[in-house]
Amino acid sequence: MHDVIMAPVIIFMLIVAPIWLVLHYRSKKQVSQGLSEEEYLQLSELSETADKMADRIKTLEAILDAETPDWRSKL
Repeated sequence: MHDVIMAPVIIFMLIVAPIWLVLHYRSKKQVSQGLSEEEYLQLSELSETADKMADRIKTLEAILDAETPDWRSKL
């Protein structure tokens, strides 16, 4: 019975645990480094797109308010 439990523990300690530790600390290092330049550019583009969409929505709502004042209450 003791040998049955020890074999998986030894396999875990020799194979799984080292891989797990390496991957864990590698991901911790990437998180602590912050955004890469490519990720920062992507985030900036998304922010600009969101601002443009917000402006478009405001314009569309202004048009709807002018043409159909009670459009909001119909929803």
